[in-house]
Amino acid sequence: MTYRNMVVLALGLCLSIAYQGRADWPCYHGPQRDNRATETNLMETWPENGPTSIWTAAGLGHGYSSVAVTGDRIVTAGTIDKVTHVTALDLTGKTLWQRPNGPSWEASAQQTWAVSYSGSRGTPTLDGDTVYHLSELGDLRAFDLRTGDTRWHVNVLDRFEGERPEYGISESVLIDGDAVICCPAGNKGYMVALNKHNGQTLWTNTDIQDAVGNSSAVRATLQGVDQIIALSASHVFAVNPTQGKLLWQAEFGNARENNCTDVVVTKDRVFVSSGYGKGSALLRPIRLDSGSFTVEKIWTSTLLDNHHGGVVTAGDYVYGAGHEARGWFCLDINTGNQKWNAPGKGTLTYADNHLYCLDEKGTLSLVKCTADKWNAVSAFQVPRGGKGLFWAHPVVCQGRLYIRHSDQVMAYAIGKEPVPAR
Repeated sequence: MTYRNMVVLALGLCLSIAYQGRADWPCYHGPQRDNRATETNLMETWPENGPTSIWTAAGLGHGYSSVAVTGDRIVTAGTIDKVTHVTALDLTGKTLWQRPNGPSWEASAQQTWAVSYSGSRGTPTLDGDTVYHLSELGDLRAFDLRTGDTRWHVNVLDRFEGERPEYGISESVLIDGDAVICCPAGNKGYMVALNKHNGQTLWTNTDIQDAVGNSSAVRATLQGVDQIIALSASHVFAVNPTQGKLLWQAEFGNARENNCTDVVVTKDRVFVSSGYGKGSALLRPIRLDSGSFTVEKIWTSTLLDNHHGGVVTAGDYVYGAGHEARGWFCLDINTGNQKWNAPGKGTLTYADNHLYCLDEKGTLSLVKCTADKWNAVSAFQVPRGGKGLFWAHPVVCQGRLYIRHSDQVMAYAIGKEPVPAR
């Protein structure tokens, strides 16, 4: 064994010990799909130039996919030579495997304004020893987490007669028990569930007739009823997770028919937000004696019209960036009233009573999660990993902050306890 191999082996053992017992981030927006990390004992301020950089991994392909982390594996997606690729890294940033998952989305001749938006969208979902990824043009593939070998593959646009979405499919699939759930928005299934072991169809829902939404589904229990909640281009809706039966829906859309932000469920209520001037709303699905649902609108607001940067809740407040209602916002989730507003626009995540706010131009701010004011205690400029804006959502997991930009993923040590560097 060479000296270098001995060092890498020792590092791997140190990393395994350092991260033992810490929570994974196995899918887009984390295990509960609420964009909240359970990490604690994190740094409350950073040095002037930001937290310590552990490593940078390149060669991932261009895109906006975030990262999923489980155990000693990190997985993301990117576009290389007009083909979507899924890449697995170890905790030192070393590429373990890279596999294609179908042709990537390219802007059509009628979409000249969108040429610069090409690149991967959906974040891989990790479940046990399998990686699931849905490409922009409908290739849903299950990979072996260790080897990258394909276990099964289905093109959901072909199977369910879905049209090519205007900006490509942007969804990160949801695993619910033995089902992989996604929204191809086809004639033979708007939302569908496939067997996660072989790709066979378990159920389909054809009640929704809208154009495809660009958000990802979440699972919740409301009024004692399990349900899968998602957004189409014009509605927020919920289905039964075992048969796909439509439980309820409510109108919620914008002039661009582009709903990108996942719902957030809190106290039997559903918070929804959408850009292009739509705004935000708090809904309460109410179960009637007949078993059916009606939907009460508690409040609506033109504020916090989140574009695609995501929102988080903490206590009685919701945080995120607006689109045409400009700036970072904190709203009282019970009333919709604004608590504060600060300049900027971007993505965010939550961990250890702090917001990690990544501006579209690459400034990462550590913000105390309080309704009193925008309180950025530290900030630094993230290096560029290629072309385009910083749209991939940041991830906090295992004492690290992961930031994806274009072709690269960057890992930073943010725990109060030191993390071994490469």
